[in-house]
Amino acid sequence: MTSRTPAVPPGAAPAVSPRDPREAPPVLAEVVRSGFIEGHHRGTLVLLDADGGVEFALGDPGAPVFPRSSNKPMQAAAVLRAGLDLAGERLALAAASHSGEGFHLDLVRKMLAEHGLSAADLRTPPDLPLDPVEAETFLAGGGVRDRVVMNCSGKHAAMLAACVLNGWPTDTYLDPAHPLQRLVHTVVEEASGERVSAVGTDGCGAPLMAISLTGLARSFRHFVLAAPGTAERRVADAMRAHPEYVAGTRRPDTWLMRGVPGALSKMGAEAVQAVALPDGRALAFKIDDGGIRALGPVLARALELLGVTAEARDRIGHAPLLGGGAEVGVVRAAF
Repeated sequence: MTSRTPAVPPGAAPAVSPRDPREAPPVLAEVVRSGFIEGHHRGTLVLLDADGGVEFALGDPGAPVFPRSSNKPMQAAAVLRAGLDLAGERLALAAASHSGEGFHLDLVRKMLAEHGLSAADLRTPPDLPLDPVEAETFLAGGGVRDRVVMNCSGKHAAMLAACVLNGWPTDTYLDPAHPLQRLVHTVVEEASGERVSAVGTDGCGAPLMAISLTGLARSFRHFVLAAPGTAERRVADAMRAHPEYVAGTRRPDTWLMRGVPGALSKMGAEAVQAVALPDGRALAFKIDDGGIRALGPVLARALELLGVTAEARDRIGHAPLLGGGAEVGVVRAAF
């Protein structure tokens, strides 16, 4: 049987592939059930040393990827550069993929109200809480999909507030040509040290800029090493001081930033992860098939290679497989 490349619809740009799909990336994790390896997760990973050089890599970390929500620190820095004065929990929430817990939703609504905005101004798609426990509680209480509940609503509230402050249009704040999104583009390129190779649309509707995993790791390194008072350092400091607002009470990003002093951590959809340690060491990876279940084990192993020994590492790395309600296997790193 011969394969054919699907025709590109009229008026549409051809897809941009970061690599030849026939060149499978290396295995980063394996799925072990009852002692039997039943599957694998492939992907690409890069570790940077304290000087910013590549210390270890698997796959091609120079190929472009969409960082997904791992780019939120850069989006939050752009909001600060636009003049919005955010700090503490509000700034952490501006860089968040929040779990939809009550304290997240309350602060999103406050941030909107403080600038004369409401949930109706958000362009986030209506959604349920990202955290499964919160989703069950929310539904049991009669909740329905809501724009504020969507995990990116803190970022969108901050973007809208920056638009109000500058007199920019709020109804088109997600347009790539909007002044705020052009500023995000600039921050991404400056922090990563490379040009954006493609622009897409993220799950929340915001523009999404493609950079390499090496560029993503260097962005996080840049944020933790930036001079105090700069937009980048303010974002990093707020995220590290208030990790529950960046993620939630039951999330690996929170565990890592609480358990490893000075660490900056942010995951993204499709199993993207970036971390920087306070001395400038950093990592970034992407699981090729988007398998979130492999994210924890791969992250824990990458942290081990960077010399992190905190208890949080083991908590993050435990990814059990169940059979009949009991643990019968694990997803484990394979490098």
